[in-house]
Amino acid sequence: MEWTDEGIVLGTRRHGETSAIVELMTRGHGRHLGLVRGGVGRRMRPLLQPGNSVSAVWRARLDEHLGTYVIEGTRLRAATVFASSYAVYGVTHLASLVRLLPERDPHDDIYDQLDLILNDFDDPVTAAIHLVRFELAMLTELGFGLDLSACVATGVSDDLVYVSPKSGSAVSRAAGEPWADRMFKLPAFLREGGEGINGASEDDIADGFRLTGTFLMRNVLEPRGQGHSDAREGFIAAVLRPRTRLAAE
Repeated sequence: MEWTDEGIVLGTRRHGETSAIVELMTRGHGRHLGLVRGGVGRRMRPLLQPGNSVSAVWRARLDEHLGTYVIEGTRLRAATVFASSYAVYGVTHLASLVRLLPERDPHDDIYDQLDLILNDFDDPVTAAIHLVRFELAMLTELGFGLDLSACVATGVSDDLVYVSPKSGSAVSRAAGEPWADRMFKLPAFLREGGEGINGASEDDIADGFRLTGTFLMRNVLEPRGQGHSDAREGFIAAVLRPRTRLAAE
């Protein structure tokens, strides 16, 4: 068995004296493990950092075997990632989300979004918005997508500012106002035609993570006996803390 694919490094763990088991999110073969001989050595270690894009050749005698990787770097982002705490937390959390997908099951859209996010991770606000949208995409991929296109009560697509905690559907301002204290707020950057990245406030970011976090916990994590990763909380704190400090000044 042999195939060649592009992939993004999710993580590694040492195997024996010199080798490493590397976990990739690949475009055509999904989340896939393989052994890299010499993976802990000086030459390979920089290539196998989380967030890096690589070209990988996987070989095994049988498809169900672990197999071995021969890896070459194509876009090494680790130096940028390790330069800021929010980016380290963010990449770690992205990997934990991808691990919710079945192993060796292709998810082209998720791969493309992951690659896009990592290419645009330099600014903390931009990274935060991308991560909220990625969590939404993961909910959809896992069969629990939210319907933010129209008001669940009236069918209108204008002035959608709430999300129903029961249905996961958008609610217009007029329909949701009497129950506003029970609703999730729908941040502007998640509304169709709403403000983009430049218009995101601290409250918008917090509201976005509160929305996706609740549905991920209820529909995906709790049924598996899991909780949110520590990296998620670290990312949110690292992104919001500087903005809170600047606002106070």
